[in-house]
Amino acid sequence: MNKNIAAYHNSIMKTDTSEKLKDGAKCKVIAGTHRGKSGVVQDIHTSKTGAITTTVLQKSGDRFKTLAKNVELA
Repeated sequence: MNKNIAAYHNSIMKTDTSEKLKDGAKCKVIAGTHRGKSGVVQDIHTSKTGAITTTVLQKSGDRFKTLAKNVELA
């Protein structure tokens, strides 16, 4: 993928939440399959297409991946 196209995709995919997310931050999922679940952000990754994903660790020890746009800081 052309670097200019990748930069464009990254710029349009960013949200206020994704810019503030950091490993260890407490969060709540507000949309998508995992809506209503909460936990601690463990991993933040930007895909080749620019989608920002996070891994969330729940108190129970379960982990799940979700899009950063679906996450709200707690």
